[in-house]
Amino acid sequence: MLFFLGLITIYWIHNQYHLDIVVRPAPPPADAPLISICIPARNEEDNIRRCVEAALGQDYPNIEIVVVDDRSADATLTQLREITSRVSHLILVDGSDLPEGWAGKPHALYQASAVARGEWLCFVDADTFLAPQAISSCYAKALETKADLFTVMTKQILGSFWEKAVMPLVMTALSVGFSPRKINDPNRREAVANGQFIMIKRGIYDAIGGHEKVKDQIVEDKAISEQVKWNGYRLILADGTQVICTRMYTSLETIWAGWTKNIYLGLRDHTVMLLLGAFGAMLALIAALFLPIWPLLGLTWVLKGGGWMSLAVIFQAMIIWGYLIHTRARVARGMDISPWYTLTTPLGAGVFAAMMLTSAWKVLSGQGVTWRGRHYRPGL
Repeated sequence: MLFFLGLITIYWIHNQYHLDIVVRPAPPPADAPLISICIPARNEEDNIRRCVEAALGQDYPNIEIVVVDDRSADATLTQLREITSRVSHLILVDGSDLPEGWAGKPHALYQASAVARGEWLCFVDADTFLAPQAISSCYAKALETKADLFTVMTKQILGSFWEKAVMPLVMTALSVGFSPRKINDPNRREAVANGQFIMIKRGIYDAIGGHEKVKDQIVEDKAISEQVKWNGYRLILADGTQVICTRMYTSLETIWAGWTKNIYLGLRDHTVMLLLGAFGAMLALIAALFLPIWPLLGLTWVLKGGGWMSLAVIFQAMIIWGYLIHTRARVARGMDISPWYTLTTPLGAGVFAAMMLTSAWKVLSGQGVTWRGRHYRPGL
């Protein structure tokens, strides 16, 4: 029974990610309305130069770039001032203090949108890097799909061991929670956007109340997507890995801090998501603890004279492991990492389970989380 349940679970988990809409490199359009690229930056000294210079390098002929320094305590503002001194279409906004009732990122993007003049607004995170054709290609696909809000999943840059061991598991879990086909179906209520890259028509942005409407939402990208879709506008989630990449985290410490925060924020106001999170943590714990032990139990039984039944246990364990390695290798290839990292699946699953359980505990205990010097708790 456990054998068949394992096969079914592995198959189901790895067959939820259907990004049918793919952004491919496209030439600049002949008719090019002004697009405003809006970048919020808080303590992003490691990423901001590459992010802004990639935005400046777009082949799209009619853009402006608005960067909001959100009270950075590092060298972010210094770098931005240096870049601004030598280019004309970069607008630098020195962000104001966070008002009562506002979350940090919505307030930064609210300030950017107040300055932006484009017919389309393009929100880009500071750890996200656009290929030269990114804006042209995404704009073309947005027109093709008749999108009012167009968002993409970006290619994840994975450098360290822990990124390669943990991030593929996290991305698989996200695909289970948010089905692209359901999100792109206008007849379904499911809505989500990837804040690393969002393009939205200025008229639609204003019609839904912009970021002021979701000013207290830490997961502002999902909140904006809900306002768009639930008000009858067209939401599209696409595969943007050919033209946009992101380096979210660089170590186990930053992975832990970032995803514990993200999971906490996703769970804190949704009982159903909290229950699903607990179920996901249970599956991850099973993978982390039982998968390595299963064949060892069979081998121990063989050595103690277990006969054909002990051999059957080993055989089943090897089939489960083989199928899991096959599916995880497919994920690894898609994320441009070595298939050998499939062998770290129990380790990555253990870290993922620990992040889920920690986040759930922070929700239930009301502790909240701290991110980039700001504390977020239930109620904000």
